[in-house]
Amino acid sequence: MSVSGKKILIAVSGGIAAYKIHFLIRDFIKKGAEVQVVMTPDAEHFVTKLSLSTLSKKPVYTDFYNENGSWNSHVELGLWADAMVVAPCTANTLAKMTHGMCDNLVLATYMSAKCPVFIAPAMDLDMYDHPTTRQNLDLAEDFGHIIIPAESGELASGLIGQGRMAEPETISKTVEDFFDNQGQKNTLVGKTVLITAGPTYEAIDPVRFIGNHSSGKMGFSLAEEAAKRGARVILVSGPSAQIAHHKNIELHQVTSAKEMLDKVFEFYENTDVAIASAAVADYAPMEIAKEKIKKNDENLTIELVKNPDILKTMGEQKTHQFLVGFALETQNEEENAKGKLQKKNLDMIVLNSLRDAGAGFKNDTNKIRIFTKTERKEFELKSKDDVAKDILNFVEHQLLK
Repeated sequence: MSVSGKKILIAVSGGIAAYKIHFLIRDFIKKGAEVQVVMTPDAEHFVTKLSLSTLSKKPVYTDFYNENGSWNSHVELGLWADAMVVAPCTANTLAKMTHGMCDNLVLATYMSAKCPVFIAPAMDLDMYDHPTTRQNLDLAEDFGHIIIPAESGELASGLIGQGRMAEPETISKTVEDFFDNQGQKNTLVGKTVLITAGPTYEAIDPVRFIGNHSSGKMGFSLAEEAAKRGARVILVSGPSAQIAHHKNIELHQVTSAKEMLDKVFEFYENTDVAIASAAVADYAPMEIAKEKIKKNDENLTIELVKNPDILKTMGEQKTHQFLVGFALETQNEEENAKGKLQKKNLDMIVLNSLRDAGAGFKNDTNKIRIFTKTERKEFELKSKDDVAKDILNFVEHQLLK
């Protein structure tokens, strides 16, 4: 594990999301990390020192002095850590961190830390969207801290929107990825990578559409990995619940194939590498009903017309771009993939077969084969994050030829 043997300092501030920290501690401990917890006094309203110390196997500190009068050295705590994770980070704690206020043990420890700092904000949606919060998050990033963005969903207030602390798995993975990538050469610095992801939805009427089961996971994994390697990433995604975390990713959300085509060609001319992983609908209704179609007849006939072939158009207009396509097949897989490679003027194609268990839509895993005009390489079933690494490693190898 990439955090095995690492010393993780978790700083908990006073928000309802503090209950999730139990899961984060347990995850780090399982992966071999050593965990020390410090808390603001207000955090004790939400979680107990006893539960956190039981999981971390260390005393939990909330004040500069213990009951027996001994000193909890914020300097030693700050210098001890390989990484500091502030989670949940409330608007109040964030503001104090970015403006040099130091009125509790957590803040004193933060100001003594020499290690990377990860911030997982959590607050109500209006607070998260407030200009001061946005400015403070930007300041924290300017300090070199790593922001783990809040997620959207139902909040403690009952409102629905962005402000929920990222899930413990997301926080843990962000820290792991950081240590995984330490010392990694930024192989895509200076490159612009354009990636399409997710499905497209083609409207039938105001409430219905034609779509597919693509989740966008593969495209978002590719975007995250390319961004970690230093690329500027343009991610054009159809409807997807996935979240782009890395600051190098510019996310552009679209719905239909025509919208995706238009957005892709806003950036294609200045792209170095283009990876078309989106599952674009081949057909769309000829006419979109202006009102909801009523269920009056036993049968309903919808006339479909071909959508623009985005990948083929990219191949036709290719000048200097390295163009990667995807093929999802159910029969004659290799033959069909190689045909697509040729017909669409691709430099490389990634083949998934729905006949391979664990591959295809919605899964967290994928099994791929990669083809160029002269090469073929097959990979084992892996997580989509690891598949993204394999694909980009292959792309980089081709660029060096």
